[in-house]
Amino acid sequence: MPFVGLGLHVLLALFCAVHVVRHGQQLYWLIILFSFPMLGSLVYLFVIILPHSRLEHGARKVVRSAARAMDPGRELREAYAAFDDTPTAQNQMRLAAALLDAGEAQQAAERYQACLQGPFARDLEIRLGAARAFLAAGDAARALEHLTSIRAEQATFRAESVSLLTARSLAALNRAVEARAEFESASDRFGSVEVWAEHAIWALQTGDTATAGPLLARIDKLSAKWNKLTRQLNEPVMRRLRAARKAP
Repeated sequence: MPFVGLGLHVLLALFCAVHVVRHGQQLYWLIILFSFPMLGSLVYLFVIILPHSRLEHGARKVVRSAARAMDPGRELREAYAAFDDTPTAQNQMRLAAALLDAGEAQQAAERYQACLQGPFARDLEIRLGAARAFLAAGDAARALEHLTSIRAEQATFRAESVSLLTARSLAALNRAVEARAEFESASDRFGSVEVWAEHAIWALQTGDTATAGPLLARIDKLSAKWNKLTRQLNEPVMRRLRAARKAP
């Protein structure tokens, strides 16, 4: 039995090592992983892999939604206070995310851009945040610049989010052929309710009922079985979808 445990340690370390190489992480992680197979692997999972996973982002969405329901302005107030006390890049990132959640997209975009001027200039998560903010602020061209640079540097990074934001940016720029191709690619590759909903919203807005119909049928079938938590997670995009369905 001890040999089985040892084998699992090594397999976990190998899995993490492959992730290091494929996702362009710092190579010192390889030293950590093979010097301390179990401990190093667990640290890598919690520090690198889980923060970028769909599960982790879903959990964050639930926590943020609950916090906003109890005190809508709390996170923004605390983010401003933290940045005023200690104006680090990390606190500026937190403030940018809080501004975006609060609907202050233009200010959020400016904060994200400020983060990208220093040592975090190549940080993919910040660029993704900037893309979200610029798109929400109505500057789809700037959003698309960030998304294109993310794909050029690391094609696998947050692939679903990047694809969906790219499709929405192309749609906002009236690049309909490219937007359709990106939406269809995202629907085929990821098949999540968020992707289907965004695809359906675009199809409804462009009068493409032939595309919207099957997507809406899939969403309606799945959403009928959702529990309260799943409805809460999907409420932002579903609210937009309901508005698109009601539009003349």
